[in-house]
Amino acid sequence: MANQFKVKYQETIVPKLMEQFQYSNTHQVPKVVKVTINRGMGEAAQNAKALEASIAEIATIAGQKPVVTRAKKAIAGFKIRKGMPVGIMVTLRSDRMYAFLDRLINLTLPRIRDFRGISPKSFDGRGNYTLGLREQLIFPEIEYDRIDQVRGMDISIITTATTDEEGRALLKEMGMPFRDN
Repeated sequence: MANQFKVKYQETIVPKLMEQFQYSNTHQVPKVVKVTINRGMGEAAQNAKALEASIAEIATIAGQKPVVTRAKKAIAGFKIRKGMPVGIMVTLRSDRMYAFLDRLINLTLPRIRDFRGISPKSFDGRGNYTLGLREQLIFPEIEYDRIDQVRGMDISIITTATTDEEGRALLKEMGMPFRDN
């Protein structure tokens, strides 16, 4: 399944983008380098079970075990000391990345209630796109009965595109459902 997405990129997306942006070399065409899935877990400092449940969920969604991110410094107002777990993240590359993108675009995003497309404005100025999801239930791998609390996550798609326009064209060709506005 991951390979078909990669083949689609090489056989249809590369020629279209070369024509659209007048590239002279196929290596100039932007490509997706990695996908990172990140979840901030403020309550993990007090609740270790929440952290374990989140690790299991993200591992199920991504197909890879996430890394626990820890606080770099103490923040008394949030009751966080240096070294406490404050989130989890996973970085996907190559085949796992393509498989995840395929599932995200074709299965997960259409399951969002009242879905009209994702915002085309969430680019960072260098062709990378970040998408915030409010709940993990939209992923078909997550069982409703097993979750203890609805939590969101951020999905960042990092590309080699140099401008937002190139990044948007790449993701649109991959099938990302941007809304028109």
